[in-house]
Amino acid sequence: MALIGPSMMCADWGNLKESIRQLDRGGADFYHFDIMDGNFVPNFTMGPDLLRTLRAYTDKPFDIHLMVEEPERYIDMFADAGANWISVHAESKTHLQRALQQIRGRGLKAGVALNPSTPLSFLEYVIDVTDYVCLMTVNPGFAGQTFIPSMYRKISDLREMIQANGVHPEIQVDGNISFEAIPQVLEHGASWLVCGTSSLFRSDNLEQAASELKSFVATARKMI
Repeated sequence: MALIGPSMMCADWGNLKESIRQLDRGGADFYHFDIMDGNFVPNFTMGPDLLRTLRAYTDKPFDIHLMVEEPERYIDMFADAGANWISVHAESKTHLQRALQQIRGRGLKAGVALNPSTPLSFLEYVIDVTDYVCLMTVNPGFAGQTFIPSMYRKISDLREMIQANGVHPEIQVDGNISFEAIPQVLEHGASWLVCGTSSLFRSDNLEQAASELKSFVATARKMI
């Protein structure tokens, strides 16, 4: 089953409550929040207070993507604010296995995020404690970038690694997941789609946009 998660970095920040209500009605499966500290990536976004405020308006999972240095410092903070899933970057200053255990210890799904040039070998000794892998299909930090074509092969390679190890983490893709890219990322093995300006936030009617995107993804999935 393929899930769609609106990237809230791309939403209208002056109207987030109504955006979530519309997206819920349209069938969004989860909400993806990019947390940036200005160090790991050259941008700042979002914080636990925003999460805590929005938590009251939906019961869908909140997916927290920590694009920060020393992510262990923030795991409990976002867990307390209402996170359900948290991913940490393998490239950040972190003891990766310990961070994943910390997330799971809070009863949350633990994810590893990988930048486009980061090899899958980083997952070799943590794949057994990983609930999902977030493959960045653009370089992180800003919306509106171009999908990197070599990431299709990376998705396939990750699927093969998962199958070879007899484990079951989901493959999440994040970065210019457009209508053109969706059938291909699904075919290569992705199951969780983080959707932004290229497929979802293209009109003011987010309910209709989410509903149409869900239908498109379902149809693409059947054709694989």
